[in-house]
Amino acid sequence: MAAIELLTPHLNSIRIPGNSQKIYKDECVFSFDTPETETGLYVSLSNFLGFGRDFVERNYRKTGNAVYLHIRREKKEIPVEQQGDGPEKKITRLAIGVEGGFDPDSGKKKFEYEESYSIVILPNFVTVPWPDSQLPEVVNASVKAILESDSATKLAELEALAGTWDGEARVITKHAENLLQLNNGKKIPPSGWKCEKCDLTQNLWLNLTDGSVLCGRKFYDGSGGNDHAVEHYRITGYPLAVKLGTITKDGKADVFSYDEDDMVEDPNLIAHLAHFGINIAQMEKTDKSMVELELDLNQKFGEWVALQEAGSQLKPLYGAGYTGLVNLGNSCYMNSIMQVIFVIPDFVKRFVEQSSNIFDSSSCDPASDFNVQMGKLGMGLLSGKYSKPPPETSDAKHSGEELQPGISPHMFKSLIGRGHPSFSTKRQQDAQEFFLHFINTLERNSRHQNNPADCFKFSVEDRFQCSKSKKVKYTYRTEYSLPLPIPLEAATNKEEVTAYESHKAEAEAKGQRLDPSFIVRPKIKLFSCLEAFSQPEIVEQFYSSALNEKTTARKTTRLASFPDYLLIHLKKFTLREDWVPIKLDVAVEMPDILDLSPLRGTGPQPGEEPLPEIMGARPPSPVLDQEVLKQLIDMGFPPEACKKAVYFTDNKGLEPATNWVMEHIGDSDFADPFVPPGTDRTSGGKSSFVPNEEAVSMIMMMGFTRAQSIRALKATDNNIERAADWIFSHQAELDSEESDDTQAANAEPAFRDGSSKYQLIAFISHMGTSTMVGHYVCHILRDGHWVIYNDNKVALSENPPKELGYLYLYQRL
Repeated sequence: MAAIELLTPHLNSIRIPGNSQKIYKDECVFSFDTPETETGLYVSLSNFLGFGRDFVERNYRKTGNAVYLHIRREKKEIPVEQQGDGPEKKITRLAIGVEGGFDPDSGKKKFEYEESYSIVILPNFVTVPWPDSQLPEVVNASVKAILESDSATKLAELEALAGTWDGEARVITKHAENLLQLNNGKKIPPSGWKCEKCDLTQNLWLNLTDGSVLCGRKFYDGSGGNDHAVEHYRITGYPLAVKLGTITKDGKADVFSYDEDDMVEDPNLIAHLAHFGINIAQMEKTDKSMVELELDLNQKFGEWVALQEAGSQLKPLYGAGYTGLVNLGNSCYMNSIMQVIFVIPDFVKRFVEQSSNIFDSSSCDPASDFNVQMGKLGMGLLSGKYSKPPPETSDAKHSGEELQPGISPHMFKSLIGRGHPSFSTKRQQDAQEFFLHFINTLERNSRHQNNPADCFKFSVEDRFQCSKSKKVKYTYRTEYSLPLPIPLEAATNKEEVTAYESHKAEAEAKGQRLDPSFIVRPKIKLFSCLEAFSQPEIVEQFYSSALNEKTTARKTTRLASFPDYLLIHLKKFTLREDWVPIKLDVAVEMPDILDLSPLRGTGPQPGEEPLPEIMGARPPSPVLDQEVLKQLIDMGFPPEACKKAVYFTDNKGLEPATNWVMEHIGDSDFADPFVPPGTDRTSGGKSSFVPNEEAVSMIMMMGFTRAQSIRALKATDNNIERAADWIFSHQAELDSEESDDTQAANAEPAFRDGSSKYQLIAFISHMGTSTMVGHYVCHILRDGHWVIYNDNKVALSENPPKELGYLYLYQRL
């Protein structure tokens, strides 16, 4: 009774959460403590934030909120005899950790959870068990509402899933409504099938026209069938076949259309099966779906094996710096980038060493505070608190399943992806694009603070020489990664690749597939990529201020500064001629020690005559074919890129402009604002930022000055949506510094510079055919040895596949 009386002074601060209230009952907002942590989780009955034991007292001192719901969850293994087999999960999507996708935890032990609750009153942690009829009604109502409501994590998950486009969705077959089915009296039993032309009893396909049961194609590894089903199609032309053993009670199954050459959906499948006496209510899934088989094969062969080092018995690592990150549904791209980010001292100093100050000065909504969530993530990865080996007596220790649970970066992912059309979903994304998005977000959250991203920042020097006057112009731009083209023509094993591709084409023509364990990739030296990057190019439609007309210019690109950490981006993703996104499957020899001195820019040289500065009004804006421009924009390409395509093809029509887009879609400045070459005023080392005038006008209509609008656009790379957010969050600052806005918008950025010699310390690899599918892992050189971080699996690397990476982080020596 005395404990309950302690609640009386605090009753006015206790609230009952409404439907729109976010409730953080799954995880601490400052750490990765959860109800499963030994000390449990404390949820404030005032602001509904969750706190681990290390942070609940800090919140009490800061806010005075004294009453908390303490949640403790215990995990208990379900005995094998009580688990039951249950229906086998049908995998329908090449995705990880999302509904219908591959479950990274499949095959592991099953557990049940038991939760206990109590009311805790600070500062002395006086505890009252819950439920308790003697508790004040407002306390009981608050707790009940907390427990019955979806958590903030759950709501974020639902929101992300709502925006997830299923890249593996199958189209409805054109044969669905008018499929020919012969009345030949054939009836198919519910089990016991065998190929009608051989003795195979697995990978069998039922032709939905004549009821033939025949074996499928041979797989990569030689398993599968003898191609009898596809041979039957070639003879009869009967188009649809369903894979026996994949039919489920809900009428789902693998259906292949031979003439459409793809897996399809058949909305009339139940009726089509009934024609041959198949009652789906009697069917059980007994065979792997094609997606399951593809996942199996991917993980057995090719780059999946090499990049995950699946053929090795990898030794798990634990402790500070060896903490894994849980895959939240194709979030491996983010996991890999953030593991690499927290290798860099600049980020450790800002977010880990200063985390206590960050947490103390946090806003009333820590889950939406970027600095807090960065500090939380950094501490979670580097403290070692969440990366401990299993007890010596545990089953995992003796079975070799020593996988740490890792930490779940739900809050960080939800925050950094908020409002972004791609990163707010559970779709697979491009790690390079996420890195640049992260850098932009970091810059917006580094006002009046050291920006650790400065360690990546470098200046690129572009030298233009007018072909007629021979006068030169130097411009400079800021980059955070070095994109390198991959010149396939520079492969050192051309003859082997040609022979392999010929053999592969012959096999595919016969409906066969080669064993991918013997794949022959083009081998390319990094030197060839650097050479392709630095090769001079001819710029068409260059405005020469010396001639006051358009001509051509010779452009060379060099680095004006060398950053502390250089991120090299190999441009592996491109478009096929039919516009299908693909990845170049190449092996690039990446040296451990790299000297980039040949790329050092020299700036203006003695004897060079500069092109005159453009004085007064700008040259007339170029005339662009508006019809072609509209057609390109309607195709979904960025408007600024479309302007470039029309301009650089000299208004010659849609086809040349489209070809230009396809050739340049991988350029780092592809979507940057279009500035006709030679017309920018800035040179001599100044920033070449050019505001989007339409965006400036739109922001000025909100009541801001031109200088303030330019400053917001500069801070957000001309992204008007982000600029609007930025300017509203910096109103007081802009008002007090209005007189300095124009100067700030054109200020020359500072760059760190030093030696051009680097050492490889990390690389991120992608396995899969495009950025929208597949998986990312990263390798990091830590404590003198290479470590593989494959989501929550952290282990000593035995054979780091350096030649198959996508992003490479080099540290200046």
